[in-house]
Order: sequence, then structure tokens, then C-alpha cells
Amino acid sequence: MTLSGIARPLGQFWRTHIKKFGVYEKVLPTTTTPSRTVPEHIQRPDYVTGPHHHIPRNPEIKDEEQINGMRASCQLASDVLNKAKSFIQPGVTTDDIDDLIHSFIVNAGAYPSPLNYKGFPKSICTSVNNVAVHGIPDLRPLENGDIINVDITVYSKGYHGDCSKTFLVGDVDEKGQELVAVTEECLLKAINLCGPDVPFCDIGSRIYRHAKTKGLTVLPAFVGHGIGSYFHGPPDIYHMLNRYPGLMKPGMTFTIEPVLSHGRENTYILDDGWTIVTEDGSRTAQCEHTILITENGAEILTR
Repeated sequence: MTLSGIARPLGQFWRTHIKKFGVYEKVLPTTTTPSRTVPEHIQRPDYVTGPHHHIPRNPEIKDEEQINGMRASCQLASDVLNKAKSFIQPGVTTDDIDDLIHSFIVNAGAYPSPLNYKGFPKSICTSVNNVAVHGIPDLRPLENGDIINVDITVYSKGYHGDCSKTFLVGDVDEKGQELVAVTEECLLKAINLCGPDVPFCDIGSRIYRHAKTKGLTVLPAFVGHGIGSYFHGPPDIYHMLNRYPGLMKPGMTFTIEPVLSHGRENTYILDDGWTIVTEDGSRTAQCEHTILITENGAEILTR
């Protein structure tokens, strides 16, 4: 994995940006281990077994059976993410985290949804510091002062549950703490406005305006999505000003997952085809919940 034509020498980078973005180490991908295996008795999603099942063209309104299935898968994803928290500390590699979470998921009789999704080689995504999304777990040890997003999706009894959180590793500087805190605020403010007949586009407006008041940038390339028996489907959930059509209706389930940065909005995808990093080396934070639109508002399924 290389960054040809992208990276400048680290010393030059930090002399230029350390005051603006905070104190941390810019992350470059390193080697990793082979993909982990899943016991044969565990049900696999259709993109692993083939062919793909039907993905709805419009946002799906789920019935009670489907909602109960989503509640169970989302609760499992949340439980696994919470279990991983105490393991995230300096010296642990992101591949170690992948190994641990993979074991939690398969021991619960579920499948780690990212594994072999369009060729993704690992069971979770781990995005450290300047890695915005889709970081591939590797052999780089976490260092004191890092921030790391751990993105977990499980496929359990026919339904996907999806959530993520950015964790502080050891002693993180004030700018890093602020970045993580404001990202979480943006997510909760967006969830709080959700309910029947609310336009999907209002989510992006709420997130963008709150981030802007805090001097942070929403990265526009990354969206939330509908979820159910399918991993990704309509609606698309934009996290910045947008005109995406449609209204929320009871029974709809989708993710909200803003990515914020101190720097500019530009990003690169690396040679591995997955890892996306910020162009200016700024850190990013992301957090994600899967929510259900109810008759009176919204329920966080991955709380």
C-alpha cells in the first residue's frame, strides 16, 4: 500500500499543521494478516453466498417482524462495540481489535457484515487519526494520543445492525477531544429532529450548521443509508446541506454517521481501494447509530 504523490515528509507536515490541527501522528497503512474465517453453520449475507437479493428502490417501511429482527441485530452490534472499549489502548494493534471483535460476533452466532463485502478483507473498519473511513485493520500499534473510529456491522438472523464510535487512546489533546465530542453532538442533534414526515434533508442541515458553529468541517463524501436485510439501501442520508427528496415514515430504519474534521473536506482513497484519508492530514471523527422512525419520533436501535 503506497501513497505515491500524496504524502509529504512527516516532519514538514507537522511543522506546518501542528498548531492548527493538534498533536498526533499521521497514520499510513502497514501490513496486515489474512482474512478471518467464519464457522460454516453461521448464516451469511447474500453478497457472500450470491446472488444478491432484492434491495428496495424506495425507503422500506418495515413490519413488526422486520423491526424486531432489526432490534436484535442492532443490539448485538452495540453490545460488541461496548465490549471492545476497554481493549482499545496504546500498544494494541487494529488487527488485534479486529480479531477480538470478530470472535465476539461469531461466538454470538452472527456474521461480521464487512467481511468480503465487495472484497473488503476484514471484519470491521478501524480508522485512526487522518484516516476518515474504511480503514483496514493492520499491524500498526495504537499510540498514546490517537483517536480511532471502530465501525461494526453484524448480520444476525437475516438483518444487519450497524454502529460506530470514535475512541480516545490514552491522553488525547484538547483539539482531538473537542473533535470527538462535537461529532457526537452532531449525531444526537440529528437524531433528535427525526420523526414522521420530517424531510431526510433536514438531517444534513442540522449536522452542518452545528459543526460550522464549532469551527469544524463535515466531510461531504460519506453518507448514511437505509439498512435491513440488505446492508445498504435507500434512503441516502447526507450530513451536510442537501436537497435529497423524501420524508421519514414510521417503520423506516437507516443510519446517521457524520464524519467531521478540523481541516478541509478533500479526501483520497489509497491504493488498497478502501482506506480513505484526508488530503491535508487532519484528523477525523465519526460516530454512527442505526435508528427506527416511530409514530412519535425516532428510536436508537444501537444505543
